[in-house]
This record gives sequence, C-alpha cells and structure tokens, in this order.
Amino acid sequence: MTELVIGVDIGTGSTKGVVATPDGQVVHTASRPHGLELPRPGWAEVDADEVWWGDVVAVTRELVDAVSAAGDVRAVKGFCVSGVGPCFLPTDDEFRPTRKAVLYGIDSRAGDEITELEGRFGADRILEVGGTPLSSQAVGPKALWVRRHEPQTWERTMRWFNSNSFVVARLTGEYVLDHHTASQCDPLYDMAAHEWYRPWCDEVVGDLAMPRLAWPHEVVGHVHAAGAEATGLPVGTPVSVGTVDAWAEAFSAGVRRPGELMLMYGSTMFFVQQVTAPQPHPMLWSTVGVLPGTSSMAAGMSTSGSLTGWVQRLTGDAPFEQLVEEAAAVAPGSDGLLVLPYFAGERTPIFDPRARGLVLGLTLTHGRAELFRAVYEGIAYGIRQILEFLDGPDSPVDRVVAVGGGTQGRLWTQIVSDVTGREQTVPAQAIGASYGDALLAAIGTGLVDPSTDWARAGRTVQPDPARRDLYDGLYEQYVGLYPATRDAMHHLAALQEDDAAGRG
Repeated sequence: MTELVIGVDIGTGSTKGVVATPDGQVVHTASRPHGLELPRPGWAEVDADEVWWGDVVAVTRELVDAVSAAGDVRAVKGFCVSGVGPCFLPTDDEFRPTRKAVLYGIDSRAGDEITELEGRFGADRILEVGGTPLSSQAVGPKALWVRRHEPQTWERTMRWFNSNSFVVARLTGEYVLDHHTASQCDPLYDMAAHEWYRPWCDEVVGDLAMPRLAWPHEVVGHVHAAGAEATGLPVGTPVSVGTVDAWAEAFSAGVRRPGELMLMYGSTMFFVQQVTAPQPHPMLWSTVGVLPGTSSMAAGMSTSGSLTGWVQRLTGDAPFEQLVEEAAAVAPGSDGLLVLPYFAGERTPIFDPRARGLVLGLTLTHGRAELFRAVYEGIAYGIRQILEFLDGPDSPVDRVVAVGGGTQGRLWTQIVSDVTGREQTVPAQAIGASYGDALLAAIGTGLVDPSTDWARAGRTVQPDPARRDLYDGLYEQYVGLYPATRDAMHHLAALQEDDAAGRG
C-alpha cells in the first residue's frame, strides 16, 4: 500500500487540494471556487463556516473518495492545510464564529487603530519587537477594531483564528497557530523570542485566549470522530498546522535558500524572499520562515489578478484568453496609458489604505486592449518598485521564481521581466500552495527529511533589452504619480467612505 499525504489550500478565490506520494508524485487533485465579501470600500470578509470549513470539507472528501476508489484510504498518513492570512476570525469556546472573518491586508478598515497603537507602543518599538511596521496586513489593529466597534460580538468571543488554524481546530479540537502566521500578527508576536509578546497581547486582545504555537510542519493533533465524519479522513490521521498560503507556495516552489524570491501572481501580488536572519525594514515585512531557524522578508500588493478581472467585467466579460491576445497585440507602453493599481488601497510600499486607482493618459482612441495591457504594465511597475526595496546590500535577490495562476499565460510574466529587467523561473509543476502543504505533511509525519524539495525547474522568462529604455521612462512617471495625487485620492476615499456609511 503506497503511503499518501493530503494538502489543502484556502486561497482568495478558490480552495485547492492535492494527494501526493512521499516522492512528490501527484496522485489526485480537486478544487472548489469561492468568493469574498466586500461590504464597504476597504472591507474584505468571508464566512468562515461556509468558505473555509465548507470548502475544505468538500475538497478533502473528493480527494478521499478518489483515494478510496483507487485503493485504501488508510494509505493517507498525513494532512496539512494552508490559507489566506493573516486574518482575524473571532469564535466562541466551541470554535463557532462570532462574526465573519476579517481578511488580511486587503481589508483596511483599522486605520485609526493602527495610528492609536503606534502612538501607544511607539512605531520604532513595534518594528523592533515584531520586525514589521503596522499596516492593513496586521492582525492586532483588526482585533482592536472588532473589540471597539462590535462590543456585543467581543463579549461572545473567546478565541481567534487564521484560516488554517480554524480548520485544524475543527478537525482535531486543538487551538494552535503556526509560528510564521503568528509572526505576521503584529504587534502580538516577539520575533526574537518566538513567543507571543504578552504585554501587548494583554492590551490589544484583553482576556482572549492566545493559541499555542507550533512550526508549520509539526503534527499538532489527530482527526477526531466529527472531523472524520465531515471529511472522510480516517480517525487518527495526523494533522500538521500549516501556514499562510504564500509561504506554503514558496515552499512548494523550492524557494528555500537565502537570496531566492518567490513572486506569486494571484488575486493579489505577493513576494516572499528567503534571508539569512530577520531584517526589520520600515517598508517591508520581516517574518520567521516555514522551518525552524529560517527567516524571510515579504511584501504584498493589494490588487493584481483582481484588477484584470475588473477590466474583464467592465468591458463586457470577454473570455480571458481573448483579452490577453488583444493586449499582446498592443505595443509596449499601451499607447501612452499608465495605471496606478491602488484600486483597493495599497500595502507595500506605501501602506496607504486610502490610496485609490488611477488611469492616466486616456483618449477616445483607447480601447479595452490598451487598458488591459496598461493594467499588466502598472502591476509590473509596482513589482519593480518593491523589488528595489527587497534587493538590498544585506539581502540581494539572485533568483526569482514565478508562481500562481497568472504565470499560465506568457504575456504577463514577459511584461514583468521587461519592466524589471529580471529573469524569472517558472516551475515545471505549478500546483501551488496545496503541494507545499502535502510536503509539509510528509515532513511532519516523518515520511521524508525536512530538506526534501519537490520542485522541478520549468521555463525561463528573459527580459527583452530593446524595451528597457521605454519602460525606464514610464517607470519614472509611475513612481511620481502617488505623491502627486495622494491628497486628491484621500479626499475621494473619504467621500466613498461617507457614501458607504450612509448606505449601511
């Protein structure tokens, strides 16, 4: 009987799962699409029961049924789940949500709480303890927002979860969070001690119980009877705690050594760079890595694939492949269009939840092809700006690995290489974070050594030097757009927030 492991990832737009052997062979896959809720500008939520738990149940049962049909479900020796994060999901003592989950950095509601915590603890001290400045990515301000604005919810709340830890609790009854996700829950985690920073936890979340901590690969519990009934997994199956999806995907892509960087093309754009030691930076996120003794730097844009979807809906819902083909026929520079992709505020490098999108240079001759290509190029300029922060003297970027759904069409990756001047490697097997979860489960259960790497190199994207001068000039204009329009953006954002409050 061949031993098997299952990995499941809860993404922004879908949940995906994979069954793999200890040598990385993919046996079965499954997926389930879902959405998120945007009740107000700057808010992003999800129903954790319906989406996080419901999707994992459906995907896992499909995988278990496939294993059972082909052999014996007892061959499943480990399970691991990753998901979007860091998020804030409050629950009662029985793991029942007391409100919908407040999502990661795309939810920017807690701006006032960020300002308050910086004033209370000191921005420099927060950076020193947690390695990261407070931004819309931080969990602490979101917890404080719920505590302040929804006191009735808070009275019923006893625990809190990220997406992966919520599923682990439902499967095993264990209240636990992985170290990596915890290191993004600023200002609650002490990077040096690898523990919760109790003085600030007490001030921010009060009497709320804090989950125990474990490394992503570690087995933290076993599937209990209710978890087995829901998912089809055998009772007693070892469960590893998992981590944030981007780090599980970096793990799956073989981004494991200092100097390697994963660029994830998804609904948002995310960067994970491996470094030799924590390096607090006011414009980036410094976190612990997936395995003990590892460290990473990270950055994230608030929109990427979600912005191309917006163009698709705006221009008549043409097939995506057709839009890409039309955009490929447009010359570099998009006929003088320049897009600032801050349609949901922005995380790195400006950390401004009230930033707004901008399309500059429009004329009556422009159409959807030019707009679509300009969006690709605008995101690429944002990537270049962030890479300039990541590629520092103490942590140079010497290898870029491109992953995610956006790598499947070649136009986007080519534009990014042309704009940044950087070569990108696209793995041969681009399954994603669920594949990294399966590897973590194999490591956690002792089926493979922690040094095991399942990644296999695929195609390489080379920059076209003939386009460098054009893109250098447009990039210079891009960098100047936000400072020149910030006040107007904030004025318009305030109007949008007032309108939303009136409708609410």
